[in-house]
Amino acid sequence: MEWDRQKFIDTVARFIDYTAKRLPDDVVARLKEMADRETDERAKVMYACMLEDLDRADASSRPVCQDTGLVQFFVTVGSECKLLPLLPSALKEAVEIATSTAPLRPNAVEFPSENNTGTNTGKGVPFIEYDIVPGSDELRLTVYLQGGGSALPGRAAVFPPSVGFNGIAGFVADAMVEKGINACPPLVVGVGVAGCMATAAKLAKHAALRKIGVPSPDAEIAVLEGKLKEVLDEIAIGPQGVGGTSSVIAVNIDTACHHPSSMGVAVQFGCWAMRRGELIFGTDGVVCPTHGGFEV
Repeated sequence: MEWDRQKFIDTVARFIDYTAKRLPDDVVARLKEMADRETDERAKVMYACMLEDLDRADASSRPVCQDTGLVQFFVTVGSECKLLPLLPSALKEAVEIATSTAPLRPNAVEFPSENNTGTNTGKGVPFIEYDIVPGSDELRLTVYLQGGGSALPGRAAVFPPSVGFNGIAGFVADAMVEKGINACPPLVVGVGVAGCMATAAKLAKHAALRKIGVPSPDAEIAVLEGKLKEVLDEIAIGPQGVGGTSSVIAVNIDTACHHPSSMGVAVQFGCWAMRRGELIFGTDGVVCPTHGGFEV
């Protein structure tokens, strides 16, 4: 399928707009499950408010949250994809259009002047990460709108590997206790373990963006994901910090090899309004696996 630059920009801009106003199907399903399982009365009221917010945002075509975040793109693109050379400028323009049409709150602030660019674009924003697939002509585009609150608890550090899983669990739990309540729980938790902090942070973000309900393909890691979820739920922050039986939507871990004497660990969080979306551009057209209601 042939895509010209303007058609691509318009499609992505509409999808950014849509993602700000409607959560992905898997997140909505999990929130409803958590609401049904909840026994704490205050938490049940809070879940009802969240689900009502989603309905009203959809009906009125307004963003789910006033903090529409910083726009981030995670691009898996084939080396033969004709859209590849267009991506940097086209994605920037799509963000500027969506900022006006959605509208998105301007959140791109320069340092140290603290000047707001007003367009959600500027130096380093939108963030774009590329993964090039040799020989392919397909484009997979993940859009993520991360608000400021969910970014606050994120952290990274280097530990001796001897700390083991218990040390990692304590590191993540400390972040949850200290700032998790500010991140609008229940939270999606992504953990990265690697050879340095930079790689761990990247893996943690990828883990946080994984589809809800999909465990790690590594059986041993999948078990640890379940154990860490139990630890974090026991903190009992609950939805919006009012207490409850569940504090996290999902806990996902991604790993890479580390040095024998050091291990980078990072954790990144996503709020209950996990505004993540994916478009797949292929030879037969465009598919949206995350939002069944999006019309390409």
